[in-house]
Amino acid sequence: MPGPVPTGTPGGPATSVVRPEGPWVHRDVAANGARFHIAEMGDGPLVLLLHGFPQFWWTWRHQLPALAGAGFRAVAMDLRGVGGSDRTPRGYDPANLALDITGVIRSLGEPDAALVGHDLGGYLAWTAAVMRPKLVRRLAVSSMPHPRRWRSAMLADPRQSSASSHIWGFQRPWIPERRLVADDAALAGRLVREWSGPRQPDDEAVETYRRAMSIPSTAHCSIEPYRWMVRSMARPDGIQFNRRMKRPVRVPTLHLHGSLDPVMRTRSAAGSGEYVEAPYRWRLFDGLGHFPHEEDPAAFSTELINWLKDPEPDR
Repeated sequence: MPGPVPTGTPGGPATSVVRPEGPWVHRDVAANGARFHIAEMGDGPLVLLLHGFPQFWWTWRHQLPALAGAGFRAVAMDLRGVGGSDRTPRGYDPANLALDITGVIRSLGEPDAALVGHDLGGYLAWTAAVMRPKLVRRLAVSSMPHPRRWRSAMLADPRQSSASSHIWGFQRPWIPERRLVADDAALAGRLVREWSGPRQPDDEAVETYRRAMSIPSTAHCSIEPYRWMVRSMARPDGIQFNRRMKRPVRVPTLHLHGSLDPVMRTRSAAGSGEYVEAPYRWRLFDGLGHFPHEEDPAAFSTELINWLKDPEPDR
C-alpha cells in the first residue's frame, strides 16, 4: 500500500463522484493523523452519519436534508480509506477508526455528537460510544449488532456465518480487491442490489457506488477493517478489544434493522441491548433489507428524527 492518497481532493479524479453538487457543503477536516472528507447541512446539535460497506457518505443523501430541516447540524463523513478521505497504509482496526470519528467531532468544534452508523459504520459507532463516551450524546445503529454480539454470532451461528460469507472471503490476500474492482466494480453494485429488499436501488445509485469503489486503493481500504475483525479474533489485540467492549454503552440508543436483511440476521442484531445501560429502543422495519435508510428513507428519517428529539427516549 502506498502512503496517503487523497484522491478526493478538489480537482482530483474522484471529485465528481465523492463531491457531487447538492444542498450540502463539502469540506475536509483533519483528525487522528489523517484528512477526512465531510458533507454537511444545517445548524444545531451535531448528528454525525457513518456509512457502511460498499458505500461512502453519499448513502446518507436523504437523511442530510431531513436532519437539517429538523434543526440539526447533519454531517456525513467518509471513513478512512473511502470516498474523499485519505487512504493510509494502516489504521483500519476498529479502535483507531473510532478515534477517527471522535477526532472529527472535535475538529468540527462540537462538544459531542449523536452518532448514526450503518453496517461497518454502526460497528464503529458502538465502539466510539464505549471508547469516548463523553463525546457521544446519543447512538443510533442500523443493520449491525454490538461488536460482541457480532463476534459470537459469526463464531456460533452457522446461519449468520453463511449470511456473512463475504467477510470470510475477504480474508484472502489481494483476490477480494481484484474481484471488487473488476468490470468497473460490478460486484459492488451487485452487492447493493442483492442485499436490498424489494425496494431496489435505482441505476444511478448503483453506478455511483461502482464509480466510488473504482477509485484507486478504495477496495483494499474497504476490506481491511473486516480482515482485522476476523484475523484478530485469536490474537491479543482482538481479545483485548473484545474485553474492552464489555463496558456498557451509557447513552440512549436506537437500534434499527430491516426484517429482510440477508447479511445480518435479525436474531444476531437483536439482544444488543444487553450491552446498553441506558434507554434502548429496538425498531424493526418490515419488508426492508440491509439498507433501510435508502430503501425507505422517509420512514427511516422520521424514526430517527422523532427519537433524536424525544426528551424521554425510554418511553
